[in-house]
Amino acid sequence: MSPRSASVNEELRRRSRERLLQAAVELVGEHGYDATTLGDIADRAGSARGLVSYYFPGKRQLVQSAVHRLMHRTLEEALEREPRTEDGRERMARAIDAILGLARDRPVLMRQHMAGILQAEGFVQCPEQQRLAVLLRDTVARRGSADVDADYPMLRALLMGAVYSALIPGAPMPVPQLRAELFERYRLGWELGMPPDTEGPGGGARGADVSRFFATGRHPAEQPERPE
Repeated sequence: MSPRSASVNEELRRRSRERLLQAAVELVGEHGYDATTLGDIADRAGSARGLVSYYFPGKRQLVQSAVHRLMHRTLEEALEREPRTEDGRERMARAIDAILGLARDRPVLMRQHMAGILQAEGFVQCPEQQRLAVLLRDTVARRGSADVDADYPMLRALLMGAVYSALIPGAPMPVPQLRAELFERYRLGWELGMPPDTEGPGGGARGADVSRFFATGRHPAEQPERPE
């Protein structure tokens, strides 16, 4: 058999990484961070265990990257859903609803994510987080910000604070109340975005399936992979 080309090897590495990200989201959401091991993630992904450390420095970095991917693609899907719009107010409403929706629908995963950010290693500046930041900055700009460099960090802080408030064990704030506060701050009508009493596209079953956010199909040339 002839050696695989560089492009095929690159595609196989990309798919292996995607499967690890998806497995991390699924397992932490099902069992929590502490009960999920790197071995569990590798097994769910169908990858050699050594590949986890090949792609990620550790479990915390892997999980943060995985959650940032989920946040990025959830936000992207919300912003681009039909009917598509360039209206800045509607896009801001969709962005708020997308992030609050993750806190409502995936409390275990998002609680672990917030806890991880508060750990000593802090906020992981990974490519997934940078893609999320690009979408949020664009949302702020389309809303009419005169100073995106100042207004983007504020939006990020407000969303993180709202997610944290929705997930405090024993004293969570209701998502509709948090939404109302954010909508008032940004002068958004309640009917914009995805109000809490409406069902998102595809319903609950679609919302539970994250596979559409991860390109994990196997390439025909794929063989069991080893770290290089």
